[in-house]
Amino acid sequence: MEEDTGGTYNGRIDAIRNEEFPMLRDSIYLDHAGTTLYPKSLMDSFAAEMTGNLFGNPHSTSASSRCTMSKIETVRHKVLQFFNAEPTEFDVVFVANATAGIKLVSDAFRGCSEGFDYYYHQASHTSLVGVRQEARNSLCLDSEDVVKLIAGSLTADNPAVSGATLFAYAAQSNMDGRRYPLTWCQHLSQVSSPTGRRIYTLLDAAAYVATSPLDLSNAAAAPDFTVLSFYKIFGFPDLGALIVKRDAAPIFRERRYFGGGTVDMVVCSKEQWHSAKTESLHESLEDGTLPIHNIIALGSAIEVHHRLYGSMLDVASHTSFLASKLYKSLEKLRHGNGEPVCVLYSAPADDTTTYLRSGPVVAFNIRSRLGAWISLVEFEKLAVLQLFHLRTGGVCNPGGVAAALGLEPWEMKQNFSAGFRCGNENDIMNGKPTGVIRVSLGAMSTLSDVDKFIAFIEEFYREQYDPEPILRTGFKYDDDVPNMYVNAITVYPIKSCGGFRIPASTPWKVRPEGLAWDREWCLVHHGTGLALSQKQYPRMALIRPSIDFSKGQLAITYTGPLLQDIPTEISVPLSVNPTWFYPTEASNVRESRVCGDRISTLLYKSKEIAQFFTSITGVSCTLARFPPGGLGQTMRRTKLHAQRRQIHTSYDDSQSLPNGLDTPPDSDSEAHGQRILLSNESPILAINLSSLAVLNQAIVEKGGSPTSAEAFRANIVIETSSSTPPASLERLAYSEDRWKRVSIGVHDFKTLGGCQRCHMVCIDQKTGLKSAEPFITLAKTRRMEGKVFFGVHMCHMPVVAPDTRDAQCPTISVGDKVAVDTL
Repeated sequence: MEEDTGGTYNGRIDAIRNEEFPMLRDSIYLDHAGTTLYPKSLMDSFAAEMTGNLFGNPHSTSASSRCTMSKIETVRHKVLQFFNAEPTEFDVVFVANATAGIKLVSDAFRGCSEGFDYYYHQASHTSLVGVRQEARNSLCLDSEDVVKLIAGSLTADNPAVSGATLFAYAAQSNMDGRRYPLTWCQHLSQVSSPTGRRIYTLLDAAAYVATSPLDLSNAAAAPDFTVLSFYKIFGFPDLGALIVKRDAAPIFRERRYFGGGTVDMVVCSKEQWHSAKTESLHESLEDGTLPIHNIIALGSAIEVHHRLYGSMLDVASHTSFLASKLYKSLEKLRHGNGEPVCVLYSAPADDTTTYLRSGPVVAFNIRSRLGAWISLVEFEKLAVLQLFHLRTGGVCNPGGVAAALGLEPWEMKQNFSAGFRCGNENDIMNGKPTGVIRVSLGAMSTLSDVDKFIAFIEEFYREQYDPEPILRTGFKYDDDVPNMYVNAITVYPIKSCGGFRIPASTPWKVRPEGLAWDREWCLVHHGTGLALSQKQYPRMALIRPSIDFSKGQLAITYTGPLLQDIPTEISVPLSVNPTWFYPTEASNVRESRVCGDRISTLLYKSKEIAQFFTSITGVSCTLARFPPGGLGQTMRRTKLHAQRRQIHTSYDDSQSLPNGLDTPPDSDSEAHGQRILLSNESPILAINLSSLAVLNQAIVEKGGSPTSAEAFRANIVIETSSSTPPASLERLAYSEDRWKRVSIGVHDFKTLGGCQRCHMVCIDQKTGLKSAEPFITLAKTRRMEGKVFFGVHMCHMPVVAPDTRDAQCPTISVGDKVAVDTL
């Protein structure tokens, strides 16, 4: 029924709430997808049943045992009636919960002599996903893939070769309430698997049947196996069911395990033989003594539920009405600056774009007025104090959460490597939430519950005032410096190897250790443990790493000639997958050395990887990783120091360079040690193209060829606007010597001193060949006290206001405007 204007259903529930649900008191229960609430009259009915009858173990033949068996079969029939299932077409197997039903089906398919192929929908509960561990082949499908499977056009990387095929999905996602076509089961029953065998269907109906009727009256269209948990419908008892279509029952003959009560005879001594019960399917599958008291309670639960709420259609109509109100109210919430308060992942309950209505579940996250994600942990703490009962986190739906939050597999593995675990407090990582807030409604939910929750969100999370300007670092940038912008951003994933230039349209994350993925890997000498350098092995310049986020891989290509018959490209996962590395406690693992620092790296154990890099460099080596976030010998700090030139407000003219420019800051007195990975000196290195133009002019005047910006291996290349007059361009040359702080886009960076140069700048990064320039000219024009400088070291300065999107996940992009604050 549609919710009428008088709120008849809602008013009826309001009237009985205090009497039937005294445990609520002032609480607002919004976690019905976990379990719904049990009414007092159900517990009274069950207690009366238990105290008014004598129930024995059904495996005996006493009067009390026969009473129990009769009651169990009556309840079994009631369950079939509840789902409009004909006893001649279906059987009910009582299990602990939906997960136990799934495992029972999995056990049967595992027993197939040729194994089985398993397909499952990406929105499946973890318990459905787990079946893949038993299958010979498995594949996760999205809805489009399911349509292809039905049409017979689905192609898989590992073609099916097994004897049986099982497809499993949830009728309703327990994460966001989205519903999926029940007609998939009928369509798949009419097609064959790639092996020509029948495709069996397993429907997880646990979330769906909690508030909606499931009609199994058409056996031809029904799933072969349906699993559910009764406590999600009735609140009590803690019991589940596996409903099996009888023509699919023969697959259970493959099940190997048998328990008490499922066999007619067992021979143990001298011979090993048994005969399973065959009179009914449930007799052969219900191992051991059934949870008789729970089954008896189920009979009472079905009767009380109908008396309190009417039909499941009534429940479905009411909860859909409430969910629609909840969704629309959250969707309308806006901060004072017009930004939405909530990011919704569910579809509207009354969505007219599809014939499938969503279930009464709303999954969402909250953002501040400035775009920062609100911590799930902090949200739940406040919700608990305000007496709300709901669910946060991954809600046991890994595929659904990943799809909603845009988490790629490599990102999830990376989060795991960085310490994320189910249930811990790492709820925002790398600028993305790791879970959701889930609000779910049930038969006894009311308009008041929805209104109170909306009022809670509005009171504590809707920021009505206009945003103030973001406090940055409290210093003023020079207005007389011509317009500058970021010309290029490059990271060097493998220390001393080629760079990966960031596409112009890609925002790139800035970490405390530097730009994301910069110098996180290195080549380690097998004998000494030293990290290899391009200075000794120039061909390392021809090793070109590239980052493929779609595949979650670091692809490594060698562009020069190879001496052995080995591939020109290899790849490793971006995630820190422990199976790729030697165990840290292994005897063949040793410390590595980078720039004099002793560090503990993760060594790749693949012989192919070692052979690839050994062939290129001509020295026995392998790839090692030094991921961010380490401690002790898994963490390094910059050795750069604050100098007298940075401390004073002006430079001492007596120490100017030969061309009259100020001396760049050097590294002569202790300063704060900024965290770094495998870079030589600092988190970030920047160069100024105006300085490069002056340098190249000097080189060309002496008959040399201009040097490219790539030779200096900078992370950030800064260029002046083309509209800047030539005189200003010359004035900007080496102006980085006087930069104290740099603004790039909305982020601020502190300069850490000039970059001391060595002969490595003479290696052509495209050919790997070495020449004398530009070091010769630099030595004449940029040398002070025996040290040669070009470029400037920097580190990111976190913004003062932490509740912004940029603060949670700072990024810079090619084209960002650059401003400077000078000494």
